[in-house]
Amino acid sequence: MLKNKLEGIGWFTHESLKRMVLAHPEHQFIFLFDRAYDPEFIFAANVKPVVVFPQARHPLLYIIWFEMMLPRILRKYKVDVFVSTDGFVSLRSKIPSIAVVHDLNFEHYPQHLPSLVLKYLKFFMPRFARHAGRIVTVSEYSKKDIERQYKIESSKIDVAYNGVNESYSPMDEETQSQVRNELTGGQPYFYFVGALHPRKNLEGLFKAFDLYKMKQPNNTKLVVVGNKMWWTPSIKERYEQMKYRDSVVFLGHQSPERLNQIVASGIALVYVSYFEGFGIPIVEAFKAQTAVITSNVTSMPEVAGDAALLVDPSQPQQIAEAMFLIENDVQLREQLISKGLERVKNFSWDTTSQILWNSIEKLHQQVSKAPERP
Repeated sequence: MLKNKLEGIGWFTHESLKRMVLAHPEHQFIFLFDRAYDPEFIFAANVKPVVVFPQARHPLLYIIWFEMMLPRILRKYKVDVFVSTDGFVSLRSKIPSIAVVHDLNFEHYPQHLPSLVLKYLKFFMPRFARHAGRIVTVSEYSKKDIERQYKIESSKIDVAYNGVNESYSPMDEETQSQVRNELTGGQPYFYFVGALHPRKNLEGLFKAFDLYKMKQPNNTKLVVVGNKMWWTPSIKERYEQMKYRDSVVFLGHQSPERLNQIVASGIALVYVSYFEGFGIPIVEAFKAQTAVITSNVTSMPEVAGDAALLVDPSQPQQIAEAMFLIENDVQLREQLISKGLERVKNFSWDTTSQILWNSIEKLHQQVSKAPERP
């Protein structure tokens, strides 16, 4: 949890643990940080923050942190259950552990990771999954993927959907107009939110936007929200080849409040990843009453249900057709928004936190009932 830098796993950690800590004052929670922490993450008096060095910013440091330092800390504080919200556990610790494995994207798209990180994940993640007493994941798709890839029994895996920030809401016309004036000179826009990573299919999105503009020349823009951490040469080349690249607006990481304004003021979210374990921007768009175009692969149909236009992410022409349709068919857009409002009721951080807590209790009961080893 890094202040002003929360993304997918960070939000899962923040929202689920905050609720869990407040709901269970009878328990003590020890939060382990690998660097100086912000006091805002110490949610209640029953949280004890502990900084464990070194900072785990590199696969070799991961090994030191999880396999050398962590077992000592868990013994020192007589921990009952260790919960890792990014799926990394300690193979050297006998403390019962829960691994929250959000997805196995590296198994499907290994080419998108640095070689040392990939080697670490390929070697350790199957072992982490087998060593953990229980696994929590964020979609039925990811559950089946973990079962299949690592030969894990279904009964060991619990599904806890991501929630959606309660602050997300629709904006009035005046606010929407102001946001458009600030971002696009008053022009309507489609938008994308997420890390600018190859599997997010920015190349396909750029191709689709060009095709859409060629079919319907207009002043509509494409707003891209996210850090360029994974801005690869191929993404850069595709962008520079765009006929309508001057209609693309890049924004970096945004606060939840500002992101809500951007989401609620757009024509539609265009979220056409090749792979997602969940896809939080989809439910954020539902909550802000914005239409959604998303991929028909991995977890995205499961999350979107019938409240979005589903497209093949490998077919830019399909994406472009969906953009054209959703902008020009007002009735369709309103239907999707209405369905999204119903669909979003299935996603709550309160439920996420409760399922994670239930998983902790299941594991603790399993351990308590297990016969002692001679």
